[in-house]
Amino acid sequence: MQIYEKEDVTCVEMDIVLGGQKINTVYAFLVDGMLIDTGPKHMEAELIPFYEAHAIDFVTLTHSHEDHSGTASWMQENRDVPIYVHPKGIDICARDWPYPKYRQMTWGKREGFKATPLEDTIQSRNREWKVIDTPGHADDHVALLDEENGTLFSGDLFVGPKPKVIMSSESIPQTMDSIRTLLSYDFDSIFCCHAGYVEDGKGMLKQKLDHLESLSQEVSDLHNEGLTVEEIRDKLYPKKYPIINVSGGEWDSLHIVSSILENE
Repeated sequence: MQIYEKEDVTCVEMDIVLGGQKINTVYAFLVDGMLIDTGPKHMEAELIPFYEAHAIDFVTLTHSHEDHSGTASWMQENRDVPIYVHPKGIDICARDWPYPKYRQMTWGKREGFKATPLEDTIQSRNREWKVIDTPGHADDHVALLDEENGTLFSGDLFVGPKPKVIMSSESIPQTMDSIRTLLSYDFDSIFCCHAGYVEDGKGMLKQKLDHLESLSQEVSDLHNEGLTVEEIRDKLYPKKYPIINVSGGEWDSLHIVSSILENE
C-alpha cells in the first residue's frame, strides 16, 4: 500500500496480490474529511493504521462493489461515521458478501453495513460535491464533482480507454451516456478508483467514449451482416482472457457485444 498526495487529495494505492502475483490495483481517496471508497476487505489490516491516523468525517462510496466497500463495516463499527451510497446500493451494502466465491477470494468477504442514501449534493468541511448518477459499470454508480475547483472522482467509469472484458451486469450504452454526462462539466484531471490520478482525465474519458462509439458501430455493422453475438466476440476479441474462466463467465468480452446489441 502506498499513500501520496495529488493536488489536494490523499491517494491510497493498494496492490492486490494473490499467490505472489499482482492481480489488480484499487484506490481510496481522502479529501477535506471525506473518504471516497474504502478498499477491499483483504486490505483491512493495512488500512486500519491509515484510518486511525487521519480525521475522517464520513465515507462516500462511488458504488457498492466489494473492492470499494470492503472495509466500510470496520469504519462504521470503529469510527462511527456515516457511509453514503446511491439509493440503489443500500440493500446490497446491508448483506454479507453478496457476490461469487472467486470475488470473495480476490477481494475478501465484505461484511454488511448500514448505508445512508446519497442526495444530489454532499457537503464536506469546506467543499460541496455534486453527486452525478453514472450507471453502466453498476446501477448504483456515482461520480463526485467539486464544480468550484474542478475536482472529479470518477469511480470505475474510466479504468482504461479500451475495455476488453466487462461483467454481465454492465452496459456499454449506459457507460457511454454516463461519460457524455461527465464531459459536459468543467474539469481536467480525474481520480479513478483503478487507474488512480489521471492528469488528462477529460481527454482520456473522451478517448474512451470515442473508442466505445466506434466499437458500437462496428458491432452493429457485423450484426447486420448476419454474425451472431459469439461470432462478433470471436472476431473482435480473439484472445481468451483468464478472468473469463476464473469468473465462470461473469466477466467476458461477450458481454461487451451483447450489451451493445441489446440497445438496438
